[in-house]
Amino acid sequence: MTTQSVERTNRKRQLTGIVTSDKMNKTIVVQTSSKQRHPEYGKVMIRRNKFKAHDEENKAKTGDRVTIQECRPLSRDKRWVLIRIDAAHSAPKVEEKAS
Repeated sequence: MTTQSVERTNRKRQLTGIVTSDKMNKTIVVQTSSKQRHPEYGKVMIRRNKFKAHDEENKAKTGDRVTIQECRPLSRDKRWVLIRIDAAHSAPKVEEKAS
């Protein structure tokens, strides 16, 4: 009997999306979108999915473009973990009135 070394590649899915909510502790909601053509009518549709991702340091804020990676289940809904923040969303500054 010969044994062959089987090399497992640990390729986990990575997605890029926009943070839509950061109100939970160490959790963000990321919305991804992709374009797909309707099989019968041919119209291009935008498919949107929301994923809950683990953000250990609470760094990501609403509007940031982030990359998330698939991982083991962390809770009932969380199966993704934040890898990096690609582009930070700069919120407009509100000027105070001088009275």
